[in-house]
Amino acid sequence: MSTPVKCRSCGSQDLKEVINLGQQPLANNLLSAQDLSKEEPKFPLDVWVCQKCWLMQISHIIPPVTLFSEYVYFSSFSDQMLAHAKQAAGRYTEEFGLGQDSFVVEVASNDGYLLKNFVEANVPCLGFEPASNVAEVARSKGVETRGEFFGKESASGLANERGGADLILGNNVFAHAPEPNDFVAGLAALLKTGGRIVLEFPYGVDMIEKVEFDTIYHEHVFYFTLLPLLPLFHRHGLEIYHVEHLPIHGGSLRIFATQTGKDAVRDSVTALAARESELGVDSLAYYERFSEHAESVKADLIAFLDEQRSQGKEVAAYGASAKGSTLLNFVGTPAADLAFMADRSTYKHGLHSPGLHIQIVPAEELVQRKPDFAILLVWNFAHEIMKQQAEYSSQGGKFVIPLPRLKVI
Repeated sequence: MSTPVKCRSCGSQDLKEVINLGQQPLANNLLSAQDLSKEEPKFPLDVWVCQKCWLMQISHIIPPVTLFSEYVYFSSFSDQMLAHAKQAAGRYTEEFGLGQDSFVVEVASNDGYLLKNFVEANVPCLGFEPASNVAEVARSKGVETRGEFFGKESASGLANERGGADLILGNNVFAHAPEPNDFVAGLAALLKTGGRIVLEFPYGVDMIEKVEFDTIYHEHVFYFTLLPLLPLFHRHGLEIYHVEHLPIHGGSLRIFATQTGKDAVRDSVTALAARESELGVDSLAYYERFSEHAESVKADLIAFLDEQRSQGKEVAAYGASAKGSTLLNFVGTPAADLAFMADRSTYKHGLHSPGLHIQIVPAEELVQRKPDFAILLVWNFAHEIMKQQAEYSSQGGKFVIPLPRLKVI
């Protein structure tokens, strides 16, 4: 068992383990056929909570350069993500009065799926994207992209070159940054006076309440609730003035921040903080049964796989996702004989999943090979995928939603 020496936000040494998912491979480390004979590194995957500020965090940090210099996740392969980004960009442009004299910066801009909307609206923008292969795709779309990690030093450098940003965006990146104080200091350094910060990330309360333990992997260092973020932002002269709870990714928060005192704190912030206190987010008891619930999900999936195997049924999976890697490696050997793993991303075809080495094939093979069941590992995009795979369902194929309780559709 390993434990963080201290909380990465407030520095407290009073941490308590929430869940231990064992030794796991890196969730996005997809393997070629030539890699299968090589030793695959595995690392402890466990989450601890700080009993001073109540920030959930993993114990074992993998250097970001190892995780993100080359990356296999491209946001543009999801219709839902494209629509979400387009709607958000349009809203921010109107709400914040952005135009040709504005400057928008996105942290972890991926393949330009969001910033391309600002390019089309003639709003100057720039992305930080350390994954060189993904950044090159963004540049091919006309999105100016810096191939470096975001933090106080890189943010200050950009501010000195280009001036402050009117809007800083960060979708599903904040939880990946191993030094939250450096990340938030970077936001403060780059933000123009009166500018806005908008961050989206999976919500820790949804993870606990909906037993979404498969969202835990080494890239996600933190599992944020609102309460620990308030002092973190104040520490750097920033204030969260508005918050929204979104359904995307199984439940996410969208927080709005600016310099302290530049905008009135809205009821949405005080109401959610009160709601979290009412749930007990700031007490150890709230976290104590999460591990037990995860074990129940594991047991149900093992029983399902054993039953189908005994009846000669074929079970495959859909979605070569990071969350799928966590779930299947937690289940272990009973999941190793899944027939294949279908995925829409052409960058993943012909590769194999981490740990269990399940072959990844094009999404079309779900219809062509007609397994009896397909475990939907990307359950957060269930509606989109089931619409895309309507032919599979019409031929009698059934999807399996693995959590919070196993459900066959």
